[in-house]
Amino acid sequence: MSESSCPIVHDRDDRRSAAIAEAEAHPEPGFAPVRAFDLARDIMRSPAVKQGMEADYFAGKEESQIPVIFLDGEAHKKRRAQIARYFTPKAIKERHQLVMERTTAELMAQLRRDGRAQLDVLSLRLASDVAAEIVGLTSSDASAMSERLRKKFAASSKGKRPGIAGKLGRLEDIARTIWFMRKDVVPAIRDRQEQDRDDVISYLVREGLNNQEILVECMTYATAGMITTREFIVMVAWQLLEKDELRRQFTEGGEEVQFAILDEILRLDPVAAYVYRKADEDMTTPDGRAIKAGEKFLIDIRNINLDEAAVGPCPLAIDPERARRQKMASNWFSFADGPHRCPGAQVALHETRVFIDALLRVPGIRLATPPTVGWIEEINGYELHGAIVECDRG
Repeated sequence: MSESSCPIVHDRDDRRSAAIAEAEAHPEPGFAPVRAFDLARDIMRSPAVKQGMEADYFAGKEESQIPVIFLDGEAHKKRRAQIARYFTPKAIKERHQLVMERTTAELMAQLRRDGRAQLDVLSLRLASDVAAEIVGLTSSDASAMSERLRKKFAASSKGKRPGIAGKLGRLEDIARTIWFMRKDVVPAIRDRQEQDRDDVISYLVREGLNNQEILVECMTYATAGMITTREFIVMVAWQLLEKDELRRQFTEGGEEVQFAILDEILRLDPVAAYVYRKADEDMTTPDGRAIKAGEKFLIDIRNINLDEAAVGPCPLAIDPERARRQKMASNWFSFADGPHRCPGAQVALHETRVFIDALLRVPGIRLATPPTVGWIEEINGYELHGAIVECDRG
């Protein structure tokens, strides 16, 4: 078979969120869409390019008042370097893996006892426990915090509705944010004021950030580390519980095979549809394209991940051999790229692998009810709710 030939069925489309994205994604106006892999990489990696969405809102504010995701240049580099050690392979292996395995074991035991469970509830609990360990939200009950955050995220979605429903949703969102602050964030801050626990909140306390500023960072990590990972775990479970051959490859393969499968599922169904970038100064891409300061770009992750020039033939099909064949270091652009690439990418992949591997080995595990696919404006991505799995009780 030649390198250019399709290794699998030509007309197969394994995407599960394409239709909702097509119907519900509404990019901000004024941003030029980028769908070519090479150009997107050049833009995201260039030091002349900065965050393009909501960054102007923080103009003139003190660095401590700006979430790390909206910082750029040396300020971003400094703070990112300080928190990066909480996301390293060493930290995952020595600290976070224990949380992943402990929570997963608890959730699988609960599933075996009950004989059924809702996947997005299980996945949010796992994502919350892992993110809480990294951030430092460990001074309150993990299960209760997960439920508080679930209700807060739901209220935030309600706030996007028009009319009175939207106003009520925004009021509920504010109330639930205050409740999260009082029940989870403030106790964590107080504990770390007394004793440094080597986590993100401990670092922010050392830097002198106030409670409100720490809340903003906690909400940033909650969104990135909990919502998106919850959706990805459910998406992977949905794919593997309905594709027997792919499920067999996952359970019989080693970690390398499992990560390759996860990468392919995430390539086709990235949780976030796009990111925004803005040129801060004139620049020229490696292929000679001139970009002027002030130009704004929408990096269309969903379509870039289908660019055959980079991903090869059959771009709509899950192919675990793709990254190896294309000599790509995997992940494609599902976690973005450059200075603002998601720092928790490896954490998300590891906790998904741990959970899915355990789930698929539960005796009699089956998907009783597929998820309902919705859209979350806050992350420009899909949400999956109501998926029910059943198993043999034991």
